[in-house]
Amino acid sequence: MNPQAKLIFATSLLMGTTITISSNHWILAWTGLEINTLAILPLISKSHHPRAIEAATKYFLVQAAASALVLFSSMTNAWHTGQWDITQLTHPTSCLILTSAIAMKLGLAPFHFWFPEVLQGSPLTTGLLLSTAMKFPPITLLYMTSQSLNPALLTTMAILSAALGGWMGLNQTQTRKILAFSSISHLGWMAIIITYSPKLALLNFYLYTLMTAAAFLTLNSMKVLKLSTLMTSWSKTPTLSAMLLLTLLSLAGLPPLTGFLPKWLIIEELTKQEMAPTATIISLLSLLSLFFYLRLAYCSTITLPPHTTNHMKRWHTNKPVNASIAILTTLSIMLLPISPIILTIM
Repeated sequence: MNPQAKLIFATSLLMGTTITISSNHWILAWTGLEINTLAILPLISKSHHPRAIEAATKYFLVQAAASALVLFSSMTNAWHTGQWDITQLTHPTSCLILTSAIAMKLGLAPFHFWFPEVLQGSPLTTGLLLSTAMKFPPITLLYMTSQSLNPALLTTMAILSAALGGWMGLNQTQTRKILAFSSISHLGWMAIIITYSPKLALLNFYLYTLMTAAAFLTLNSMKVLKLSTLMTSWSKTPTLSAMLLLTLLSLAGLPPLTGFLPKWLIIEELTKQEMAPTATIISLLSLLSLFFYLRLAYCSTITLPPHTTNHMKRWHTNKPVNASIAILTTLSIMLLPISPIILTIM
């Protein structure tokens, strides 16, 4: 792709996100979301492969439908209350429609079907943008309207997302699809807490972004798209594979790593809200996703050559590891000890 075109799309992405997160008016927020959608479409379909074109088409249709619902909910609210302010969303029907629209934008269950397909048709770098940057504007809209949303609906969606994200990721062999289902189950953890502690949901999103970026960039550096390729990565890049193992375990939320922090705080907050059964259910459902993270980790580090694979061996490359991977991996692994500082900042 032309560097000038890439610059235009990157600038548009930044502009769309900035417009949405800094707006008070629903029409401005909607405009930002539309700019974002239009800017990411060429990045999804840049390979001109039929799979990529299909992914771009699916993404466009879903996002257009979700944007129409955002407009509809804000207009319904304005009709009943005379308010276009994002924080003044008080009409119950509007809240219901908005929750569905944002769930479609994010890929929360039961509106999650498009996300794994779109991610599978995109390159890894675009997949990273779809899993992190593109989810930031809808999450901020949820954050701003959190006091008026229906907790029961969000809790149901959250448990469904954690369950489906775990179950559907179990038999996947494509790394992008595994990361898509991982994203769906993480969104469940954010949705369950957004009405009770919006700041905690945002903290969860930031840490999820860190860990997912580290995983995507590592896989991109190793050129890994499926598990069979990952099995021979240890002989080429042992250090990177070991770091990937720790990043994946952090994404799974295992204790000494960064990923444990949001899960721990969310379970604590749910218990304070007298929702201990819900906390227990979502914690047990996260064991499903732990299984496929462990399978990825097993493939990347424990299956040592010689062993048989059907794919062609790649040439050994000694290219230096990107500094951003090193920084992101370090943050993905080592933030738990400084959690008191993070909480005081929040």
